[in-house]
Amino acid sequence: MTAESERQAQKAPGTPGEVFAAFLKLGLTSFGGPIAHIGYFREEFVVRRRWIDEAGYADLVALCQFLPGPASSQVGFALGLMRGGVWGAAAAWCAFTLPSAFLLIVFAEIQASLTHPLAIGAIDGLKLVAVAIVAQAVWGMAHNLCPDRTRASIAVGAVLVVTFVGGGVGQITAIVLGGLLGLWLCRGESATSATALAVPVSRTAGISLLAAFALLLVGTPIVSAALSAQGLALFDTFYRAGALVFGGGHVVLPLLEAGVVPPGWVSEDDFLAGYGAAQAVPGPLFTFSAYLGASMGPEPNGLIGAAIALVAIFLPGLLLVAGALPFWSLLRAQPQAQAAMRGTNAAVVGVLGAALYDPVWVSAVIGPFDFALAFVGFILLTVWKTPALAVVALIVAASAALALGN
Repeated sequence: MTAESERQAQKAPGTPGEVFAAFLKLGLTSFGGPIAHIGYFREEFVVRRRWIDEAGYADLVALCQFLPGPASSQVGFALGLMRGGVWGAAAAWCAFTLPSAFLLIVFAEIQASLTHPLAIGAIDGLKLVAVAIVAQAVWGMAHNLCPDRTRASIAVGAVLVVTFVGGGVGQITAIVLGGLLGLWLCRGESATSATALAVPVSRTAGISLLAAFALLLVGTPIVSAALSAQGLALFDTFYRAGALVFGGGHVVLPLLEAGVVPPGWVSEDDFLAGYGAAQAVPGPLFTFSAYLGASMGPEPNGLIGAAIALVAIFLPGLLLVAGALPFWSLLRAQPQAQAAMRGTNAAVVGVLGAALYDPVWVSAVIGPFDFALAFVGFILLTVWKTPALAVVALIVAASAALALGN
């Protein structure tokens, strides 16, 4: 393809149907987590379809990593927005998100009937998969986001804050302090150049979307408390998780656990089993919310609870990325913003490290065989670079076999 024809392909508007078909393929086959998803998107939309050039794609990924929320889903949503407008964005999100959400809702509905020792062993195996996956995420993120003593120290400080303060307050406090410390201590690197992104969102519309994000974040808990409505409380819990988590993916685990386990909405065992099952399906890890919504003890639960939780956890990130796109080039050129994000990302590593111990480790690793299986899974993921789905299958099969043998 010539340079001129490539420019024409990037400028040509697409249809929601085209966008839906492209993302449905990815929604059915994209295993491996958010970093892998970003790689799949690059291959599909930069290299093969040429919807966006390399520099523009890199800038889009940088924006989505800067914002709280599910980074890979935000990248996909923005690509759909740029290609097919508002309906293209909706098509991209539905096609990439709903396949895994459907599978996890089915798992939530049948989980209670899985009482055979083989099934119980398989569920225990899913919990051990969660240990291996979260450990891999901590290992990889620490290597990439804490490359020096300053950021490593911020991560350690975040672990201490989460450990001693506890709960969602400790996690949010650690992230905010990380950003402030980054602004103070992480200014050594020069600002990178910014590339303008052509998006069908005006600055006025962007401001309105950002205002809607803030209004829902502040107003929903007030209305929920005033009305004592469980549906609003459910929406508020998942909206806050999606609005306050930086890094997406596995980092949302501690926020969700703090929101649904202490009030008794979901048991800790069910929480970890669902988190393990989320590793066995393609698409974004945030669809774990659909499982939690369906598994709720209090109503709304089932399909309605799943829909509320799923929409609530994705909505803040999508509002933010659509609202920020018109302003990103200007913001990203500021050294202060980049320094704050270096500190925030380091704090995220600490938050996730604390979550690796509690609730993941303490709830899943009961005996020496559990430790051995989790360790094998970790080595397969980090050293052998085994696909996550293969590790899920192996650990679940081994755990089920051990349970059957006992």
